[in-house]
Amino acid sequence: MENLKKLSVFISLVLRHKPDEAHITLDEHGWANVEELLAGINDTGRKIDIEILEEIVRTDNKQRYSFNEDKTLIRANQGHSIPVDVELEEQQPPQFLYHGTADRFLESIIIEGLKPMSRLYVHLSKDEETAVKVGKRHGNPVVLKIRTEEMYRDGKKFYLSQNGVWLTKYIEKKYIEMN
Repeated sequence: MENLKKLSVFISLVLRHKPDEAHITLDEHGWANVEELLAGINDTGRKIDIEILEEIVRTDNKQRYSFNEDKTLIRANQGHSIPVDVELEEQQPPQFLYHGTADRFLESIIIEGLKPMSRLYVHLSKDEETAVKVGKRHGNPVVLKIRTEEMYRDGKKFYLSQNGVWLTKYIEKKYIEMN
């Protein structure tokens, strides 16, 4: 199981940030050829086959990855730091969404708002519990309540990824409430 977790972390790195680590390329929509990905991962000394990859995709608790219909292509659902278009459709968000972060980032958020930093989008959760988990990954967690319905009315765009993460380009400080 620990080996699967390490493989999943490596696959996330390859499909979201550094495809060259497995000597592959992503198309403009973030898709990688499954056979090339498996060969590239095996060339790094890691051991993987299609059954292991399918298990990683099926059991990933954050549903990070998607196959195309015939499982010849795979991609990360969101979280990219490299420019790809994962073909997200604009959607109207609920009244509020939540952003989990660490308390050490609050000062800059209060001044500058929420920026995507190294990613393409700011990530938002539909519930506070998920936002707390995200915040804990970065330090002492803080949950910010975002007035997303108001943002949407003001013309800001929102997207819902396949795994339920809400995405937007930037959140001005005027839409952020401290919980």
